[in-house]
Amino acid sequence: MALNKQQLVAEVAKLAGIKKGDTEKAINGTIAAITEELAKGGKVTLVGFGTFSVIEKKERMGINPRDPKKTLKIPARKVAKFKPGKTLRDKVNVTTGTKKKKK
Repeated sequence: MALNKQQLVAEVAKLAGIKKGDTEKAINGTIAAITEELAKGGKVTLVGFGTFSVIEKKERMGINPRDPKKTLKIPARKVAKFKPGKTLRDKVNVTTGTKKKKK
């Protein structure tokens, strides 16, 4: 299951016990603040959840998907990156009760 923005707003409003309109403003503000900081080249750390940052990818050569015999130059660019925090990692990787076999 995936949440779209309206579903996220509804879920956060329910969990926080606040109006959907106020929740949507808060979520929009959060996204705008994170976006602005990343646009300036900074990073945003939400302890336990994760860190948003910007990395630079160097220029490189790639294979043309339309003609695999040809190569093309992929320009350098900046990309947003997310590194999950320990709490989020642990929550996502909950074991299902199965044990690993010992060698």
